[in-house]
Amino acid sequence: MDLSPRNPASPLRNLDLTLLLSTVGVSLVGVLMVYSATRQKQETAGLDPTFFLKRQAVFLVLGLVAMGLVLLVDYRRIRDFAPMLYGGAILALLLVVSPIGTSRRGTQAWFQIGAFQFQPSEVAKVVLILTLAAVCAAVRGSLDTPTLLAALGLAFLPMALIYVQPDLGTNMVFVAIVIAVLLVGGAQPRHISLLALLGISAIVLVVELGMLQDYQRDRLTAFLDPQTDSQRSSYNLRQSQIAIAAGGVAGRGLFQGTQTNLSFVPEQHTDFIFTAVGEELGFIGGVSLLSFFGVMMWRIWRAAVLARDQFGRLVCVGVLAMLVFQIFENVGMTMGITPITGIPLPFMSYGGSATIASFIGIGLVLNVHMRRFS
Repeated sequence: MDLSPRNPASPLRNLDLTLLLSTVGVSLVGVLMVYSATRQKQETAGLDPTFFLKRQAVFLVLGLVAMGLVLLVDYRRIRDFAPMLYGGAILALLLVVSPIGTSRRGTQAWFQIGAFQFQPSEVAKVVLILTLAAVCAAVRGSLDTPTLLAALGLAFLPMALIYVQPDLGTNMVFVAIVIAVLLVGGAQPRHISLLALLGISAIVLVVELGMLQDYQRDRLTAFLDPQTDSQRSSYNLRQSQIAIAAGGVAGRGLFQGTQTNLSFVPEQHTDFIFTAVGEELGFIGGVSLLSFFGVMMWRIWRAAVLARDQFGRLVCVGVLAMLVFQIFENVGMTMGITPITGIPLPFMSYGGSATIASFIGIGLVLNVHMRRFS
């Protein structure tokens, strides 16, 4: 394949620089806000204030490397490896709930690898997108009942293993991916109606049969009625809202946030990173960040529309659903309009597995866009 930029069909010539630069830009802001949210707490404890800054910078570099590797391989070749990738993801999810896995705050979802932790469920999101896209693309836009059931079965297995961890937030992302890919992949209205009915019934059964952990139930209901929150989950919500409100229009200034410097917001560098943006950069900073996210989502949607084939289109749709749901849920929970979950804010929250998985997702979209003429 001719990679010369002078060739109109060259993948390099068709690289979506707008998507690439907006992604990198948001990630750099994320590194800065992770530092802002952790430096004072680290200094108070007599630790290196740049510890989380350096680690998140490493995750950013690893994410860029992973994205670059994805760009080197034609996405249609990657489709051929979807079954192998799916099998590897299932094996990793099985092992992580075994004694090999590491537990933290009641959730066993990580492998401890030296000083770093790897969360296989994050990479499994991208693997599920590839798998469902391959299955749906094989029937060329018209999902029959057997294919639909096969797709649902492929999604159910990793979701069941993630439920065992337990990790409700990640499963919510999986549901968003499944719905989006199946809708665009050709699911019939009767199928969607049946899935909606089954989904509602499953939610009712899970709640009524007490299949949720106490902290999971309280997190889901705290934003509706804080007075019923027996696990004090609403404390996170109150501190989050105070931090965002304190930022006003222009913010208190970078590194000047009182709520942030005094560590009033729990898990601020991970789940609640948007509160640091809201307090220190204010309404203007928050809107600017969401605008960058909006540009990213527009470019992903554009790549889906311009995709050469159904597989590429469904991959883009799956990545779009994954990121949109995570952004909406994460930002929404900091303001009290969605339930509190452990879903990270893409490219912003501290964490290696989520950052690398998100970059791989963007890499797949860039791959589809680059090769739409080849």
